[in-house]
Amino acid sequence: MTRLLTLEDLGLDALHGRRIFVRVDFNVPLADDGSVADATRIEEALPTLTELSEAGARLVLASHCGRPKGEPDPRYSLRPVAEKTAELLGRPVAFAADVVGDEARAAAAALEPGGLCLLENLRFDPGEKANDPELAARLAALVGADGEESGAYVDDAFGTAHRAHASVVGVAERFRRRAAGRLLAREVEALGRLLGEPERPFAALLGGAKIEGKIDTLDNLLPRLDLLLVGGGMANTFLAAEGREMAGSLVERDRLDLAREILERASSSGVEVVLPQDLVVADDLDAPGRVETVDVSQGVPDGMKAFDVGPKSRAAFAKELAGARTIFWNGPLGVFEKPPFDAGTRAVAEALVAAGKEGAFSVIGGGETVAAARGAGVLDSIGHVSTGGGASLEFLAGATLPGVAAVSTEDSTEEEAS
Repeated sequence: MTRLLTLEDLGLDALHGRRIFVRVDFNVPLADDGSVADATRIEEALPTLTELSEAGARLVLASHCGRPKGEPDPRYSLRPVAEKTAELLGRPVAFAADVVGDEARAAAAALEPGGLCLLENLRFDPGEKANDPELAARLAALVGADGEESGAYVDDAFGTAHRAHASVVGVAERFRRRAAGRLLAREVEALGRLLGEPERPFAALLGGAKIEGKIDTLDNLLPRLDLLLVGGGMANTFLAAEGREMAGSLVERDRLDLAREILERASSSGVEVVLPQDLVVADDLDAPGRVETVDVSQGVPDGMKAFDVGPKSRAAFAKELAGARTIFWNGPLGVFEKPPFDAGTRAVAEALVAAGKEGAFSVIGGGETVAAARGAGVLDSIGHVSTGGGASLEFLAGATLPGVAAVSTEDSTEEEAS
């Protein structure tokens, strides 16, 4: 039995002057001019950074951003992220223009109690993704590791918790004092509720383009569910598996047998499956000349493709969600970025809010789902918004996430770890 270590295990009243390596998830979208286009992930880290800084700790922040090829790339520099973090935090954040070089060492050494510095993009060094022990040792040395009294490690980057990278695993292993930040702890608690004893009825709403990537999650959740609602391109494959004509719609032909198997398993487990009753179809996504709603029993006409669920489906989904007490949503129900194909996704977003007002606990995960909820103006009304798309799916699939394991301890060693 393991327990997640928290900031309390570090001893908040004893952090003054202590250097702490904080792994954050500042993988934010950057505009063409290099500025931060969406600061949500920075905002999510503020509670942990504020708490540690106000305790007088000296914070060395580290993150990746984008997909650089293991070498410096100005397009992915974290310099504007440091500036945005300082603006949101209301205190200076120094920036080191390298990962573990002279600037990083100087910035870490110059920190005063309560001070912060942000290292350059971790993925500028190929050792980050390779969990290179040499890079991990040099990162840890920035704050003092290998048993030194001054060093500690905090992971608040749930979005990378499923990656066994140097800053997530290799660095953490070098510290006796280590803990999850407030964001990571909140993620584990909220997602853990879905795998523990969720209040019933428990409903999962899955959408997005494909079944692929959600199979393990669905396998693990299915025995726990009372209700499975399927929309988006994923629903097309289930409808095709039932023999519905889908014309040019996105269908995973190699997953038809899998879809049938899932439907059979759900039936044998007493899980109600709700598929779309009608679909919004068009001849073209970008420049539709013809848009109409068709009943799935009649199939999608030749030359047309399904891009959203129809009004009967939206009403049915909303009705089912209204009776749920626990809800997990991953994946939009249509091409939500392009009106009029956003109506289905907006409808379920609003249904989640309505269910929440009646006491239901809702969790949403995945970048597209979060973006859709934000676009519908309901993001602040959701019970828990998971910051990690892939990480949340792997967690719900029952996988042990390397980043979570790195800041957990066996119950028998709780006292020693603190």
